Amino acid sequence: MFAKPHSALIIVGHGSTVNADSSTPTYDHAAEITRRGIFGEVYCAFWKEEPSLRQVLHMVDADDIYVVPNFISEGYFTRTVIPRELELTGPVSQRDGRTIKYCEPVGNHPRMTELLVRRAAEIAPGVPPQKTSLLIVGHGTDLNDNSAVAAKREVERIAERGLYAEVLNAYMEEEPLISQWDEAATQPNVVVVPFFIADGLHSYEDIPVLLGIATESTGAASATQKEIFRRNPYRLRGRTLYYASAIGTEPLFADVILDQVTAFDATHANAALA
Repeated sequence: MFAKPHSALIIVGHGSTVNADSSTPTYDHAAEITRRGIFGEVYCAFWKEEPSLRQVLHMVDADDIYVVPNFISEGYFTRTVIPRELELTGPVSQRDGRTIKYCEPVGNHPRMTELLVRRAAEIAPGVPPQKTSLLIVGHGTDLNDNSAVAAKREVERIAERGLYAEVLNAYMEEEPLISQWDEAATQPNVVVVPFFIADGLHSYEDIPVLLGIATESTGAASATQKEIFRRNPYRLRGRTLYYASAIGTEPLFADVILDQVTAFDATHANAALA
């Protein structure tokens, strides 16, 4: 475990104006890292919530600042929005006598594969993997292409481990569609893990409807709807289906955030000292 008592950590999430659950994992991971006492300061910032990206640097006292995007994939937000809003010039930026170190998004880290395998095993205890189809679900569509790329990468990595009979991608809005899961999966057991940072309308309403384990979405969150994750297993379409909450709610995400700080130091040590 490293210690950076004179440094600050900013964890950046997307946030939402309509879904309070969107920011919850980011705050949870920040609280865990704060509890460990690794950084002198730990903050969260969001694109769609307060504190905003433009506000957060004014909250920081430290002159050495790490920024870690809590995003599944690299894309428009990590390459354009966050650097623009924080006025970053590259991986290492000098501003007003302070050094800002921009780390890779959490979804890029190799440990994502480990977390997906862990989540799949947790929701289907005792279920033989050799008789199980594992489905990693993304949003899909051309508007969010990089998330699909990240999901495909994880499927390839998990498949290489040979743990499951098959590991497949599925999407909400492009082929192969999660609504056709029973046509794609060939095994008697099916484990579905949403490849999202937070539980929200997609994971506790939209995907369950597409899977056939819930009725039509009401468009609003409720405690009853969130029970969808605790009703496993579901028996339908001749299969036994297990449905997980979004991978970004995994508590070990806090470790991945710290791993991205370590990876940054290993890659950019000389630049940071320049």
